[in-house]
Amino acid sequence: MSELISNHDQQAKMQFAADVNKSPFFKKDDQNFINILSKQQLNTLQGLSMLDIFLSKDSIIEPHYHPNASELTYCVSGSATVSLMNPYKKKFHHYRITTGQVVNVPQGWWHYEIAHSDDTHLQGIFNADTPEVILGSDLLTATPPEVFAYTYGLDEDQWKAVIANIQPSTLIGPPIE
Repeated sequence: MSELISNHDQQAKMQFAADVNKSPFFKKDDQNFINILSKQQLNTLQGLSMLDIFLSKDSIIEPHYHPNASELTYCVSGSATVSLMNPYKKKFHHYRITTGQVVNVPQGWWHYEIAHSDDTHLQGIFNADTPEVILGSDLLTATPPEVFAYTYGLDEDQWKAVIANIQPSTLIGPPIE
């Protein structure tokens, strides 16, 4: 009998619905923000998660990649270009999408999205419980300037000046003026 009660209690705690609007992930301002849905918000999700992305015209999701998941980018409303780089050919592909269209971004591919209209709404759907993200801003700001200078034969002070205004974990750009 105790097994039945324990199983019933466990099933009673299972969540089958969630409000993504109550799960903020990143907010730049009232028109540019991202909400998240993962196993933390909906404990019955397995191997699936989603970012609910809202962008104003000319806003960009900064260049990044997901080491643990592929991403299906779905346009709910508005329009955007999803750009992704084939890492094997070092060639970018640019896909302009509007309502109802999707782009598949393979796991580990460098990519970014730019909104072409206000009130652009995208959903990034991932085949992982929680998508990991490596941001371009973090790579640029966390790598010591002397490493870039030495690797590419650059003047270290010039490189420091170039990256001085880059904020780590930008996520949605450009900066607010």
